[in-house]
Amino acid sequence: FFLLQVLNEKKLQEVDSLWQEFETPEKANKIVKLKHFEKFQDTTEALAASTALVEGKLSKNLKKILKKIVAKDAHEQLAVADAKLGGVIKEKLNLSCIHSPMVTELMRGIRSQIEGLITGLPSREMAAMCLGLAHSLSRYKLKFSPDKVDTMIIQAISLLDDLDKELNNYIMRCREWYGWHFPELGKIITDNLAYCKCVRKVGDRSNFASSDVSDILPEEIEEEVKAAAEISMGTEVSEEDINNIIHLCDQVIEISEYRTQLYDYLKNRMMAIAPNLTVMVGELVGARLIAHAGSLLNLAKHPASTVQLLGAEKALFRALKTKRDTPKFGLIYHASLVGQTNTKNKGKISRMLAAKTALTVRYDALGEDTSAEMGAENRLKVETRLRLLEERGMRRISGTGKALARADKYQNKSEVKVFDPSGDSTLPTVSKKRKIQEVDEQDREVAVKAKKFKAETKGAFHFSSFCGTEETTVEDNEPVKKKKKKKDKEKQAEEEEVLTEEPPTSPTVENTEKKKKKKKKVKEEDED
Repeated sequence: FFLLQVLNEKKLQEVDSLWQEFETPEKANKIVKLKHFEKFQDTTEALAASTALVEGKLSKNLKKILKKIVAKDAHEQLAVADAKLGGVIKEKLNLSCIHSPMVTELMRGIRSQIEGLITGLPSREMAAMCLGLAHSLSRYKLKFSPDKVDTMIIQAISLLDDLDKELNNYIMRCREWYGWHFPELGKIITDNLAYCKCVRKVGDRSNFASSDVSDILPEEIEEEVKAAAEISMGTEVSEEDINNIIHLCDQVIEISEYRTQLYDYLKNRMMAIAPNLTVMVGELVGARLIAHAGSLLNLAKHPASTVQLLGAEKALFRALKTKRDTPKFGLIYHASLVGQTNTKNKGKISRMLAAKTALTVRYDALGEDTSAEMGAENRLKVETRLRLLEERGMRRISGTGKALARADKYQNKSEVKVFDPSGDSTLPTVSKKRKIQEVDEQDREVAVKAKKFKAETKGAFHFSSFCGTEETTVEDNEPVKKKKKKKDKEKQAEEEEVLTEEPPTSPTVENTEKKKKKKKKVKEEDED
């Protein structure tokens, strides 16, 4: 610690030209003067004092110095570079502090001429001390800890994905290569690692009969392989080809063993760095989320909605651009809780799982506790919710909202269906249009008959014969008394007038007119 006293306060008022007073150590000594200096015992003490100043706290050593030195000159103001620190000093020591742009320029000038203001310290030692303190302070700011390095997780999960791709390519090549020599083996042995171990141990297919692979395969499969080797349809290959295939099998086995070792390493690192996240979504999904976000701290800054869609950014922006439905999950889809859910409830469970995952990530990144109790509790809540959804025990929206939805009792109602023979009819069905036409014709006939009846009631139709005996008939065909010929002719004239007044409107009326005309002709012939 060191304290400087300002000698010329008038020059401090000119803030724009204050830097000119600190161009040389001589000019700087005319502005400020060293009043007190106290060195630290070691780097740890210097780091503690520096971190207290960075966080705006008052350290013990600084408090002692201010009480001894500054309290004597209580009427003077204390210039501080941090307003928060000035507030703490004023509250605890009751000293007036000042913080302004002038103070900032003054501090900048003092730092530029610190070697000239503090005598007795070589420049080389001063540079070494500053460098060591800067490294210690940066490490403290980052809270550096070997157990909290998430960079190792990012590299490990990336390498694990690369190994899976390479293993897949190598195994496909090995199966295709050896399949030319023994194609039946690929269908019998489905496990890739067991396939490569058998090929490496036996080599040529003719050696299967005399080789013992019971430590690799079960007895049933071993017998089936030996039987297939005797009747194989594969081509013959040279010994050099077999050696190359065996070398490829060695590579596959070594990479598989290293992958298992790397997975165990990743599992241990995840439990050390993010135990609650590991309990919630698993080691692989948690590591992929950290790698996608960049670090555990960056993942902790993301909201739950972003955690839910991490890894599906391309689909999200495509959906927003085309105005379609946005995706419901990203990398979190591979979590075990989402995988064991049916398709209908995957969106709901992924949303709830993302919310609980965001809480556990923040607890792991910013909390001091290293237990996984919080992750286990949140996982239990998600599992309970999943069980409710699967059992259709969702709470009712209406009513109190507390009672569970009631399911009606199932009752089996057996219905006996009788065969309908009307469907077997081969007669053509009458169209609606034809039915309407028939109804219209019937209505017209009824109207014509009604008009005819009115006409008959006005004047009864009398048909007479000229032979002296004649009858007139009405609708009920009752006989009427005979009349004279003159009256008969007058009735026929009246009948013709009625027919001329009401023309026929239907085929039935025309038929009646024809019959009447025929009868009239017959009577005239009889008279003649």
